[in-house]
Amino acid sequence: MAIDNPKYQKMLDNLIKVSKKNLSSVNEPLLTKAFELSLEAHKHDLRASGEPYFTHPYEVAMVVAEEFPLDDITIVSALLHDVVEDTEYTSDFLRREFGEEVFEIVDGVTKISGIFRGHEITKAENYRKLLLSMVKDVRVILVKFADRLHNMRTLEFVSPDKQRRIAQETLEIYAPFAHRFGLGKVKWELEDLAFKYLNKEAYEELARKLKSKRKDRESYIKKFADPIKQKLNEANLKYELSGRPKHLYSIYRKMVRRNKPFEEIYDLFAIRIILDTKNKNDCYTTLGIVNLVYLPVPDRFKDYISIPKTNNYQSIHTTVVGPEGRLVEVQIRTQEMHEVAEKGVAAHWRYKENKTATDNELEAWVNWIRDIFENTSRDDQRKELMESFKLNLYQDEIYVFTPKGDLRRLPVGSTPVDFAFDIHSKVGFHCIGAKIDGKIVPLDTQLQSGDQVEIISSKNQHPNRNWIKFVKTHKAKNEIRKWLNKEEQLIVDKGNEIWEKKIKKLKLSFTPDDILKLAHSNKYDNTRQFFKAVAQGTINLDEVLTASSKKEEKEFEKDVEFKKFANVARSDIGGILVDGKKSGIMYTYAKCCNPIPGDPVIGFITVGEGIKIHRKNCVNLVNLSTNDAEKLVDVQWPEGEGSLFVAGITIRGKDRPGILSDISHSIVTFQNTNIKSLNLNTNDSLFEGSVTLYVNNLEHLNRIMERIKRVPGVYTVERFESA
Repeated sequence: MAIDNPKYQKMLDNLIKVSKKNLSSVNEPLLTKAFELSLEAHKHDLRASGEPYFTHPYEVAMVVAEEFPLDDITIVSALLHDVVEDTEYTSDFLRREFGEEVFEIVDGVTKISGIFRGHEITKAENYRKLLLSMVKDVRVILVKFADRLHNMRTLEFVSPDKQRRIAQETLEIYAPFAHRFGLGKVKWELEDLAFKYLNKEAYEELARKLKSKRKDRESYIKKFADPIKQKLNEANLKYELSGRPKHLYSIYRKMVRRNKPFEEIYDLFAIRIILDTKNKNDCYTTLGIVNLVYLPVPDRFKDYISIPKTNNYQSIHTTVVGPEGRLVEVQIRTQEMHEVAEKGVAAHWRYKENKTATDNELEAWVNWIRDIFENTSRDDQRKELMESFKLNLYQDEIYVFTPKGDLRRLPVGSTPVDFAFDIHSKVGFHCIGAKIDGKIVPLDTQLQSGDQVEIISSKNQHPNRNWIKFVKTHKAKNEIRKWLNKEEQLIVDKGNEIWEKKIKKLKLSFTPDDILKLAHSNKYDNTRQFFKAVAQGTINLDEVLTASSKKEEKEFEKDVEFKKFANVARSDIGGILVDGKKSGIMYTYAKCCNPIPGDPVIGFITVGEGIKIHRKNCVNLVNLSTNDAEKLVDVQWPEGEGSLFVAGITIRGKDRPGILSDISHSIVTFQNTNIKSLNLNTNDSLFEGSVTLYVNNLEHLNRIMERIKRVPGVYTVERFESA
């Protein structure tokens, strides 16, 4: 297919020219063929701006060719990235005409495009698909970055709602990924463009202030740089010195984070010295020159050349005191390091002799991705996973050493337990203590860059739940959870075994659905919880099986409803302690005062019913103890860190639309309180209902009751009592 339109011929010539300039070899016929097919496939389509749709794949290909060129296959894939999704051409046709590599990249880009459509961008499964597609071939994400970059540059032509959605997605997903892949230039532009559409007022105000300060800034940078240039020239170093560009979103984030005005944030000037050399030692020579001219700030020096960042970023960062006492950050790097910093993974492979996109080193680059999503399929981990994942995309690193001097990179805030799991899972599992620079420290101590860490281990040591509270790395969290789940599984299996023996002895038969119904009727969410309770002895199987054989009755009376609630509360907390321990002594709960966990309680020895548990303020108990004080026994509810008990509340008030939602909101927004059940019955314009919920203690319960009282329309809120 020949191109008869001079405009398109000129576009093709330009693309080939840029490709040849930036790549060592270009398959010109393949590039021309892809250009022609894309032009033909999209000839009837228009963009929101009214331009021919073909301008989009063309511009995406130009971004790849100019801004992060890797190879001609990536440019061909960029031209074709929308063909399968938006036109009648099939995947098989693409594979047949352009080969397996192009097909795989286009297929990957198409899948990423479909991931977020109509979904919440915070869903873990969407991230998983995005990550897995890029792990297969890094060129997939390069094309997607270019696609998103061009979409952001032309975002003004879509509706405001769509602008905000795409900008939010860009800020939360694509900019952080660009950061992780070392695409510094792309990251900055994506952030600034997203910022422009998410907070236009702040964006324009900062842009105005930057523009007004431009002349002052340029004047100061010249004054600062002249003495350095003179010394660099004397040392015969070839270099390029410039003020480092300021990015609006970066300034805005610093203003918010530090709670300071623009003028204070902007006061830190920055320059970049890029050396035309292959010799890394020239960077250190330049550092010496800068430090001779201006006084360095000791704690603001970072050497990313000796210890590169995870995304392969290399540079020296130092801060010095310039003229007029102003702080100036100086970045020193070679031209090659600068290209890697700006163009990331693409530039990294350009400087390798063996330039393959499936290089083994790529696996190391994205290993952190696999670690993040290892064993995170359980729904209850999704929310925590995503919060942690977003944090880790931008997380700064520290560098610590093993006793043998091996370097380990960890996120800021990491502890010896994170370090232990980073060495090996077995070291983490049996970690009992740690030494930092020879001194024994607690396991939750936060490590600092330069620490030398030695792990003390014991075969008898195993992970505990407290570790999850302070570890930072995904690997440590996942491994600890795996261990705890394994331990829990042993308890569940034991409960299942007890259950099987019991029903076999009684010659009963239960289907899995029957067991689930039985678990639900005893207030367990699933059979796993039920079997765990069986193994731990917090539920009496004889009573359960006897009750299940009787006809199920609906009990509406408050007295009966309360007894059910109180029994659940007691079973949830796991029994009563006599003299501080589970003694196996028979006990029952007094019906006169219906004590529930959290109430101050005392036991009274009876004949035939063991120890009767009363509230300490029970009127009947006062009368009984007057004559038989020696029968009083000290009892307590068992306590454990983070243990919860079930409490009940009765609520009355004026019915109105949204009252149920308001009551629920007042509960769950206080310390993430979980509601077990909530029932409201209305009569004319009034309502009456009950709520059962999990609380830490009576103080927790009282605070929630106070919050409910403040809900408009609520008249009374009382502790659930029997009739």
